[in-house]
Amino acid sequence: IEEVGRVDQSMGITLEAAVGLGINPILTFGTEEQKQQWLPDLVAGRTLAGFGLTEPGAGSDAGATRTRAELVDGEWVVNGAKQFITNSGSDITSLVTLTARTGTRADGKAEVSTIIVPSGTPGFTAEPPYDKLGWHASDTHPLTFQDARVPESNLLGERGRGFAQFLATLDDGRVAIAALAVGCIQACLDMSVQYASERTTFGVPIGAKQGVAFQVADLEVMLEAARMLTYRAAAMKDAGRPMKEFKQAAAIAKLYATESAVTATRIATQVFGGYGFMEEYPVTRFYRDAKVLEIGEGTSEVQRMLIARGRGLPVE
Repeated sequence: IEEVGRVDQSMGITLEAAVGLGINPILTFGTEEQKQQWLPDLVAGRTLAGFGLTEPGAGSDAGATRTRAELVDGEWVVNGAKQFITNSGSDITSLVTLTARTGTRADGKAEVSTIIVPSGTPGFTAEPPYDKLGWHASDTHPLTFQDARVPESNLLGERGRGFAQFLATLDDGRVAIAALAVGCIQACLDMSVQYASERTTFGVPIGAKQGVAFQVADLEVMLEAARMLTYRAAAMKDAGRPMKEFKQAAAIAKLYATESAVTATRIATQVFGGYGFMEEYPVTRFYRDAKVLEIGEGTSEVQRMLIARGRGLPVE
């Protein structure tokens, strides 16, 4: 993901969402039958899957979920809407996993479960794609469900554990988004070094000027720090470290790498001067693409909240 994102952030997020958000829930929580049905084509890249968590009025707040799935005669009948869903309406999208209210728990709170809704299901509509600031080549749609019926067996994982399953998926996804941010910073550094070496003013390359050279040095520091935090979190996951430790590391990596990526694109644009505002240079595309890294799969504010909670503070 880092290497793809170094060239094109839209392709990087398409890969990240395909693996982390599309494949991972089925791989982790699916039955053997669900895995056999969906994973071969998803893993091969012949199909894509969406991850339907965010709604017009709900994201990190499970209690605000309004999409409902009612079990009727052996089928889940789904009604509701999702928004900002990646890989959800492409020509090769095969399914969307979504969170929905499936009842009420004993404590009176909403029971939220995960349902698999295949593409082409009557009543499931991927609305026209968004006109986005960046990630122009990434497939992103609002979704609507009007009496969309799927078999009872399309329940993914344990009933009532849907939100917990999605949160676990997001923990892994934060490391991948951090990797996408690292690729962005690397691209900004590479482009800035090349341009500062070639562009001359007053008879010398602009890279000979401390004002530019120091900016390039800052990019290098941000890159190395972001990469190490990201690789550290990934290594902790692979090593099976306690979930509490991994969640903290993932949040730290996501927060630092994505905010650094936004700063890196601003610095790179400044190094390019007037050309940084022109579409003929890819630095403009990275500038547009970077901002959403601080928002998707948990905003910077959510990451700070998680980090503070990890230190024992009762922050809400």
